[in-house]
Amino acid sequence: MKAILVNEQTKQLYIGQAAEPSISDGELLVSVKATALNRADLLQKRGLYPPPQGASEVLGLEMAGVVEQLGAGVKGWQPGDRVFALLPGGGYAERVAIPAGMAMRIPDGFSFEQAAAIPEVFLTAYLNLFVLGGLREGHTVLIHAGASGVGTAAIQLAREAGAVSIVTAGTKEKRDACLALGAGQAIDYKAGPFAAAVQEATGGRGVDIIMDFVGAPYWQQNIESLATDGRLIIIGTMGGGKVSELDLGFLLRKRLQVIGTALRSQPLAVKLKLTEQFVGFAMPRFADGRLRPIVDSVWEWEQANEAHAHMENNHNTGKIILRVHD
Repeated sequence: MKAILVNEQTKQLYIGQAAEPSISDGELLVSVKATALNRADLLQKRGLYPPPQGASEVLGLEMAGVVEQLGAGVKGWQPGDRVFALLPGGGYAERVAIPAGMAMRIPDGFSFEQAAAIPEVFLTAYLNLFVLGGLREGHTVLIHAGASGVGTAAIQLAREAGAVSIVTAGTKEKRDACLALGAGQAIDYKAGPFAAAVQEATGGRGVDIIMDFVGAPYWQQNIESLATDGRLIIIGTMGGGKVSELDLGFLLRKRLQVIGTALRSQPLAVKLKLTEQFVGFAMPRFADGRLRPIVDSVWEWEQANEAHAHMENNHNTGKIILRVHD
């Protein structure tokens, strides 16, 4: 089958041949119609984020497509069903095999491109807000990179849970987009330290949960921005991973929790349970329009290098989609 591969010398993407996936008992073979970019793809193509053991070496952490074949024991699905799913890898290809329990039914009226914009970012946001963060009505959440795929998903999920979100974003256009999705306040992180703005917005209380992709450069301000019993959830370290000073006493006095997380490396059983929980919460809301995937742009898979450059230059608000051709 055709797939987008990485030239190991130039790190450029090209369409080449990859091994056909085979399905085991309890799995679906899906013809991929659309996939989406994630920052993990940018790292993987540079050799900095290898896939989990046993996962496809092909890039791509999510997809939307059509069921081609059922493995033994699969119930509730049939060939021709439109599905989307989170993947450990392999989304940049014509076909992929997935556990049937990971498949989610594409809502009526959704295109493959819209559906492909959901799995990685919404499941990541759901995991970090609800499962790890303990999000509940009345909480306040600080979401860094608010206009990113995960950020735009988190704003909507927090809103639907009855929580208030504060976001950081670097341009007025991105801040306006976050506010339009339901963020309570949008902070320009380029204008100066955000911690003071967070304290002002919360009346000096701080926030209950922080979702952070930046890492070390934000460490001190994040800690200062948390309310008592707050949780800092570290999703990425785009700005660096080593903190020069750590005041453990401050963590003790405010009873703070610091949580590191990665969705891709979670065991399958965890992903299956997460998918089930997410479907129960989110799918009725996608169906009636309360939740919606935010698509920044759609590219043909022959334009994969240009699409990657679009993400590398931080030009996107929401998800960047690749159409996959037969």
